[in-house]
Parts: sequence; structure tokens; C-alpha cells
Amino acid sequence: MIQKRIALSLLSVLLFVGMLFTTVPEHSTVSAAVSYEGLENTINTIMADSRMRAASSSVTVRKASTGEIIYQKQGDKGITPASTLKILTAAAALETLGENYRFTTDVLTNGKVTNGILDGNLYLRGTGDPTLLKKDFDDFASKLAILGVKRISGNLVGDDTWFDTIRLSPGIDKNDESYYYAAQISALTVSPNTDYDAGTVIVDAKPAARGKVAKVMLTPETGVVRVVNRSKTVPKGTKNTLKIERQYGTNNIMITGNVPIGSAGRKEWITVSNPTAYALDIFKKSLLAKGINFDPSSKVLRGKTLEESKILVTKNSMPLKSLMRPFMKLSNNSHAEVLAKAMGKMKYGDGSWNAGLRVMRDYAESVGLDVNEWLFEDASGMSHANKVTSAQLTELLYQVRTAPWYGSFAQGLPVAGAPDRFIGGTLRNRMKTGTARGNVIAKTGSLTNVSALAGYAQTKDGETLIFSVLTQDHKSSTIPILDRIATAITNSTIK
Repeated sequence: MIQKRIALSLLSVLLFVGMLFTTVPEHSTVSAAVSYEGLENTINTIMADSRMRAASSSVTVRKASTGEIIYQKQGDKGITPASTLKILTAAAALETLGENYRFTTDVLTNGKVTNGILDGNLYLRGTGDPTLLKKDFDDFASKLAILGVKRISGNLVGDDTWFDTIRLSPGIDKNDESYYYAAQISALTVSPNTDYDAGTVIVDAKPAARGKVAKVMLTPETGVVRVVNRSKTVPKGTKNTLKIERQYGTNNIMITGNVPIGSAGRKEWITVSNPTAYALDIFKKSLLAKGINFDPSSKVLRGKTLEESKILVTKNSMPLKSLMRPFMKLSNNSHAEVLAKAMGKMKYGDGSWNAGLRVMRDYAESVGLDVNEWLFEDASGMSHANKVTSAQLTELLYQVRTAPWYGSFAQGLPVAGAPDRFIGGTLRNRMKTGTARGNVIAKTGSLTNVSALAGYAQTKDGETLIFSVLTQDHKSSTIPILDRIATAITNSTIK
């Protein structure tokens, strides 16, 4: 019976998402007899909550079939969108790059192989692929070994010139720089696992013998960071005070505090200070493991690939339509910023934030949005300086429904209450019961004193409504209120 209920629940999710994939004419007949008075009254009651009254907010609900606004409160007020800004980033990327766009990583040389010796440099050239894993570098090394390479006389050169050298967007706070959500952006980088948090290394610290420092494991193993372990293993039952962070401006990973015997310790995704050097370090380790060595005079450095170089090995990433899942479901900030620079490179020949954000504004204007009501200085939503109105965000969600890539966009949105991380994403632990479960697909947004939710919800009558609830400056979390509004939509019926 339990399995049957799960199957029916998953079926309802698939049916809802499938319905959302169906595009509709931009102009449809609006029935004058339709009334949403019950929904309006319910949302007004929810908005009267003290948490909402204490916050700044903007709320808009539209019909997905026509774009008609059926509820609005301060809909034209600019609020920090946090990660709901990724809705614009995703739409602009799908439109500009195309849903079949792939990042390419090449291994090249300006020399040739003679008697097992590669007489020249070995280049690793990236275009921003955030999904490169250690196994990909192992595969590069294996293919070079098959080509007969046993020794390299020249240098190992990392070419990250596809993007500019500005690594962090303006909204990144100094205190955030250690952590995965504020990773540095490079055209050449590595992810530690299939969450694809590019530019980070997983640091796992566990208890050792009493009085000893914690046991530390890095994934992947890399020499580009230096672990400074000042932790201490303490008796079972003692408070776990373990802290892991990267020392500002360095690649020193500081581990401090107490780790109790019998505890899980602590695991953190820590950013590296130089993603290009990180990728080169992992690649060199893979080469050495395959028996490919370097001359004593060889160096590892950053540089541009010489024009006469020839490709030895290449790898294409998953298509953009597939990347939408880890990007949007898990709200991956580095993916957003990489996509911005990739858009800038494609349209303006400039892999920079300025060019990428210009493309996003171009796209917004092309679908009829008021670009004066969109203020953003990054593509991920990390900056508190970003502003947008709920009216504009819902208008965007309405416009994308007629795009040929809408299916790829919609399948990337988190599904309320779905336990699988790559279905429920950031909504997997929200709206787990009741009518909202499986009937709300939406992008979440969260910063200090900022909470947002924007997407699609299906009513009891089977109608799809578009909603956006943006809040900032709240003293108590407004997330429960956002979820109540989304749930109210799924509970509503047309009169």
C-alpha cells in the first residue's frame, strides 16, 4: 500500500510537470465569470501574519494561461530576489547558448610524441565546464598513455583564458569566501562530486584517538591546499565544536575545535583560492598515476595555448538541458556565474560578468520585461544589491512558457516535498504533506534576512497559476509564510 501511494505521488508529480511543459498561446480568451475571491481572501489573511507585516515584501499571482494578474500586493516593489534571480539566468542561458550547449575541455600539445617522449608543452584548455571530475582527468591520462606518452619534456600549462581573471562577483562577502556557495569562477576548474560544486574540495574531519587531532580526508586528494589541523579528539558526549574554513587570501584550510569520539565529525565543501591551479594539480596526479612523468625542468603554470597546438584529447560536458537539474534543483551559484560568463563570451566575445549580465538584460528586454525594474550585479543572486519586483518575476515565468526550451527549464525547478535531491531539490523538505506536495514547482531564494519563492502551482481545479513571493528585512523567517501562500494556491478553486 505504501509503495502504491508513493507510485501515485510520483505519477502526480510527473503529470503536473508534464502539463507545465505544454506551451500555451500568448494571448487567450479571459473568462469574465472566473473569480479568485477565495484565494485573494486567503492570501490576505496569510499576509496579515506578524512576520510578513514586519518584513518588506512583494507578491504577485498570475494565470499561467493568459498572464492575467489575479492577486497582487506591492507587486511593483523592488526586493532582493536571492536565488530566484537564477530564473532569469536559466532562461537567458537556454535562449542564448541553446539547450544542447556543451562546455568543452581540451588537452593539446605544441610538440609531438617520439619514442614515448612528448617533446613540447601539454596544455589543459577549459571553457568553464563546472562538471569536470577527477575521473575525467584520469580518463585524459589514460588516453594519453594509449597514445604512447610516457614522459613530457615541456611544461604543463593551464589555459583558462576563455574567461577573464575576475574570480568573484561583487556581492561576495569576505566571510563567505571559504564555502561552496561563494566559489571562485575560472574557465578551468574541478568539482569534487556529482553535485558539481566547482572550485571546491570536500574536507571530511573525523575523530581519532582521544587527545589526537582529527583524521582529515580530502576529496579529491590535492596538494593545492594546505591543511592546518589544530583540532582535538575529545571524549564521547562532549560538544562538537569542530570548524573548517579556508584562511582568507590563502589556500590554508584551518581545522579547529573539538571532535567527540563516536561523532560524525564535520564535513565541509571548502573553496580553493586558485581553481586553475587546482585543476592542474589533479591532472598532474592523474598523469603520474598512469606512469606519465615530467622532466625535472618542467613547470606547472597558467598560460595561453599556442596557436599551432593540436588537440590530443577532448571532453564535452552534459548538455545545458541536463545541467539545469543540478543548477536549479540545488541552486548552484557557481553554475549561474559560469553561465553568465559563457553567455558573454558567446554573444560579445567577452567572458566577463559585465558582458554576461548585459546578455541577461538583452534577453529580458527581448521578451518584453521592464529592464529598469531589474537590478543585478551577479547571475546567482548572492548580492543583496540585486532587486526585482514580483510582477516582473511572474511576467518572466509567464513568457518562458512559450519558449521552445521551456521543458528543459521547467524540469530544472524543485518539486515541493519530493524526497529525491534531484527532483525535490531545495524544496524536498518543504511542503511535504497536503495539496502542495508535488503540485508546486518553484525556485527558492535565501540570504540573510531574505526569503523568496517563485514558480508554478496547480489548483484543485487543475489550473496552473504563476506566483512570486519576495521578502526582505525580516526579523523572523518568512519561509513558512511563503509555503502557506503556495499551499493556498493548490487548495484554491475557481468560482
